[in-house]
Amino acid sequence: MKIFVTRPIPQAGLDILRKAYPHFQMNMEDRVLTRDELLSTVPGLDGLLSLLTDRIDAELLDVAGPQLKIVANHAVGFDNVDLKAATERGVLITNTPGVLTDATADHAWALLFAVARRIPESENFLRAGKFKGWGPLMFLGGDVTGRTLGVVGAGRIGHHMALRSRGFNMRVLYTDEFVNTTLEQEVGARKVGLDELLREADFVSLHVPLLPSTRHLINATSLRKMKPTAYLINTSRGPVIDEAALAEALRAGIIAGAALDVFENEPAVYPGLLELDNIVLTPHTASATIATRSNMATMAANNLLAGLRGERPENLVNTEVWGKHRR
Repeated sequence: MKIFVTRPIPQAGLDILRKAYPHFQMNMEDRVLTRDELLSTVPGLDGLLSLLTDRIDAELLDVAGPQLKIVANHAVGFDNVDLKAATERGVLITNTPGVLTDATADHAWALLFAVARRIPESENFLRAGKFKGWGPLMFLGGDVTGRTLGVVGAGRIGHHMALRSRGFNMRVLYTDEFVNTTLEQEVGARKVGLDELLREADFVSLHVPLLPSTRHLINATSLRKMKPTAYLINTSRGPVIDEAALAEALRAGIIAGAALDVFENEPAVYPGLLELDNIVLTPHTASATIATRSNMATMAANNLLAGLRGERPENLVNTEVWGKHRR
């Protein structure tokens, strides 16, 4: 079997692959392969372990050839993959759900506190030697305890993010396609429409997948529905927010602040956001704990090996392939 890993992943995953296929190949540099580099590596592959930064489309699948059995995506999201093209060609696509839920929910809270209490801004002030003593008006931020949390998307991560509000006596609103009975029972959450959530929430935390319906879900119009004292948190996918509109809203005081871990044209960040003090930015590190990333690598490796053995991978995304186009 010919296997390629597009970028170094935690050792736990590599050990699993090496035990089964000692001579698998991998991009040894810790960087995203260029499109040309990626296309040059895939011909003749039986299995590909990809990252969310790799575009898996019809062109790549055709260059790889008809023997390609599986693409194991080292991510919970799979908007980098053309599922229709993969399914038409009988290629299994897998992801790594569940294992990053807690880490991402924790990071959303870290961002929430960081922007509300102006942590990066005040730390930079101190490091620059500007702190000359305590002052009653210095870096006044927003309260968290007793406020209203709005969760947009109450799936795995959104659900767990909301559960963490229990320690802060927060009112929880959520919007989702489905009713989350467990969330309603455990924290008294109430399902509302997006407009009501935006109007009522002091903190709006985004946890939706990237779909045509969620692209620029947060735009100039929706931002104007939020309170001027409200904060926006995004640990889902960058294009869910219109970054130009967000920059203008932050500059004009339409909302109080924002905290982003993902970006519309990643790794680029809209320049207007970089100029602002009332935004916290992290480089897509919501799942970046040692245990979480190791578990993701292990899951991706096991998905890949299952597909190569002709078994149904545990985390198969395009389930319609199984039994119909299976090779």
